[in-house]
Amino acid sequence: MRVDYHCHSTASDGALTPEQLVTRAVRNGTTDLALTDHDQLSGLMIARACAQQAGIRFVDGVEVSCSWRGMSVHIVGLNIDIENAPLIAGLQTNAGGRAKRAVVMAQALEEVGVKNALERALAEAGGRMDLLARTHFARVMVADKKAESVRHVFQNYLVEGKPGFVPHEWASIEQALTWIHDAGGVAVLAHPGRYPHDEASERELVAEFIGLGGQAIEVITGAHSKKQIRYYVQMCVDLNLHASSGSDFHGVGESKMDVGRVPNLPEKLQPVYQLWA
Repeated sequence: MRVDYHCHSTASDGALTPEQLVTRAVRNGTTDLALTDHDQLSGLMIARACAQQAGIRFVDGVEVSCSWRGMSVHIVGLNIDIENAPLIAGLQTNAGGRAKRAVVMAQALEEVGVKNALERALAEAGGRMDLLARTHFARVMVADKKAESVRHVFQNYLVEGKPGFVPHEWASIEQALTWIHDAGGVAVLAHPGRYPHDEASERELVAEFIGLGGQAIEVITGAHSKKQIRYYVQMCVDLNLHASSGSDFHGVGESKMDVGRVPNLPEKLQPVYQLWA
């Protein structure tokens, strides 16, 4: 098996359509793929049809934006029922907050010289306010040569303490896990090594996640260094957690790991797919 359980398409802030994403994943040797767009399910039916035609296994997924102690945290839901009403309603509430945040973010970026930020970011999002994400603004700034890459924009403009950062209250972790579990899915704490917390607060985050029914964490992802991967391997062993892996691919040249090019988990771990296989 060669799995990728975390990637994005144009249904949220990815650069490739669901069809293009599946095609690239297949070309890169993927056998099992989950599309996990931010607070969106709209790309899943198309991606599933393409995956079935290509002969690979497909898992319906989503990445839910959450707030925890003033910090943004992401929970991936895997093997979900995409017609589940509570999940759909919850994601719509989250997505609605994106439009309000985008307006404020555009105003902040205009002040540092990014002209027509909202209109241009909206074009990047296919004209949908409910999809507007930081990545869309980042692509505009790269086009304006305000930064060399999307990653550079995030580091220098769109994180706390930098121009363009706008705090926002997303769903709570408890709400996110409730939506995912109501939809029959498995909740995965996404890229834990990416969050700006110390070791003590991370332990508290993981403990709360487990206490609410979370069963897996992402161990291998484009956001983790080799040292972090070893650390989260041991965390899975110590806490009897299942392990997931995913590229967190958004676009060619934007992401550290290509879709479908995710190293396999160490054999001593319990892979997340055991929870629905």
